[in-house]
Amino acid sequence: MSGVSLILYPEDREKINESLGQFLREAEVKCVLLVGRDGLEIAKQGFTQSLDTTSLAALAAGAYASTKELARLVDEPEFSVMFHQGKRDHIHISTVTDRAILVALFDDRTAVGLVRLCAEEAARKVSGIFTESHQRAAAEGAGLEFLREQTGDVFEEKGE
Repeated sequence: MSGVSLILYPEDREKINESLGQFLREAEVKCVLLVGRDGLEIAKQGFTQSLDTTSLAALAAGAYASTKELARLVDEPEFSVMFHQGKRDHIHISTVTDRAILVALFDDRTAVGLVRLCAEEAARKVSGIFTESHQRAAAEGAGLEFLREQTGDVFEEKGE
């Protein structure tokens, strides 16, 4: 899917939000963000009112990109999980697809193992949603291409 625009329909966004909400409840995290590898926020759930989620998304994507280069240096394809432990809060960042990462903020009320386990399940669900969306967009694009072939250049402007 790399190199192709990500198209998310409203029903896809709803499914993603449901998956993130389930992750939030089961892992008992404060908040979770789905972030494009470009640093743009795709979706978020949980307690985010006091967070600058735009900066968090961009910085998490940057940290993930630098970790990918570290993995390359030691001949690994990538490190699929990053964990930052603070005094009060912790951040878990994991791969969803080649296009997105999952960022979870949590504290000592939950265990990193639980977060990791639930993040893997959420990543599988969101990856499936991305795949379905991509297939639907490709099918619709193929339909548009067929229509263009059938109508020729009827709708193109003619130069004089």
